[in-house]
Amino acid sequence: MLLVRLTLQSLANRWLTALLTVTAIAFSVALLLGVEKVRTGARLSFANTISGTDLIVGARSGPVQLLLYSVFRIGNATANISWESYQTIASDPGVAWAVPLSLGDSHRGFRVLGTTPAYFEHYRYRDGRRLDFAAGKPFDDLYDAVIGAAVAEALGYRLGDAMVVAHGIGSAEFMKHEDKPFRVAGILARTGTPVDRTVHVSLAGIEAIHLGWETGAPSANPLSASEARALHLQPKSVTAAMIGLKSKLAAFRLQRAINEYRAEPLLAIIPGVALHELWSLIGSAEAALGAISIMVVVTAMLGMATTIFAGLNERRREMAILRALGAPPRTVVGLLLIESSLLALIGAAAGAILLYGLLFALRPLVNDVYGLYLPIGLPSPREWAMLAAVAAAGAAAGLPPAIRSYRLSLADGMTIKL
Repeated sequence: MLLVRLTLQSLANRWLTALLTVTAIAFSVALLLGVEKVRTGARLSFANTISGTDLIVGARSGPVQLLLYSVFRIGNATANISWESYQTIASDPGVAWAVPLSLGDSHRGFRVLGTTPAYFEHYRYRDGRRLDFAAGKPFDDLYDAVIGAAVAEALGYRLGDAMVVAHGIGSAEFMKHEDKPFRVAGILARTGTPVDRTVHVSLAGIEAIHLGWETGAPSANPLSASEARALHLQPKSVTAAMIGLKSKLAAFRLQRAINEYRAEPLLAIIPGVALHELWSLIGSAEAALGAISIMVVVTAMLGMATTIFAGLNERRREMAILRALGAPPRTVVGLLLIESSLLALIGAAAGAILLYGLLFALRPLVNDVYGLYLPIGLPSPREWAMLAAVAAAGAAAGLPPAIRSYRLSLADGMTIKL
């Protein structure tokens, strides 16, 4: 206790230097833990985006590519699935439900998804949660649209507002389907998934707006919106399909059958397996971020050791007086080790508090803009291990200055001129 009291009094006399050292350690620890939180949050957000779907079917490409464009709305499909093939798969005895997905259009930078009302019934996220409506209901009219929470907030839409879908993907809308506007019939509650940033319309609605666009551009005399209503509109193809099975044991059988489908080249993936493959691809980026964070912490520790070293010359008389009063060498060494350890502990605690404060303040913004759900809870065992490592590194950083102080002679310390 005596050494701790002496250490606290010494730090109080050098409070500005101690404060700057603690601040540097706190920011480095906040960065280290922040990278870990973002890494964990990204994994959780990706893993929680889709739940309860056993297979995703699309044109033959790559598992990760199919997962990205069908679930996360990232990238584009190389080809579509014919409607006949989709119906064949949906009618398999082992299939409990099937939801078609049609992508390729946008609205002011947000993806437009053509699907069926079964989407709102069977889509699950974050451990089986259902999609809830903040207002309105699923589409039941040809020109109804259901928008995600982020779309409604960003564009200020309310129920009954009109919206025009553009041909193609991107924020620059050069070809709009202005002759067939949609009406906002429902607004989904926030989910923290790509659903928030998606405009949902019926498959028939997708077909209606593309009547006369077979060449990729509007024809001279396209059908009007009222004329399209009188037609029996059925898609010729869809981008992908989500499949739910009656038995999980049938997943591999049906996946193999789809991958060997002779009518056209198809690919069926298990979302969890494809997600694991995705993380294996970006694992090097995670490791690089972790390495950068560790180097920042190491730099802060080296800065603390440098500060203690630089202060030794001013404190040589202090150490010499302690030796003259009968303090053994281990007391001098212990004094500096406790000082460095205390600075590291306070810095680590301050860094953790800073991080959680930032999480509370920025989590809604990160969720809205990037779709990342950052959980706020007690530090995980991995994070506790990081904090312990920082404390141990602090003690280790104080060891060289302590050894240096131990080697200073009593006579050298007493002969320093004031």
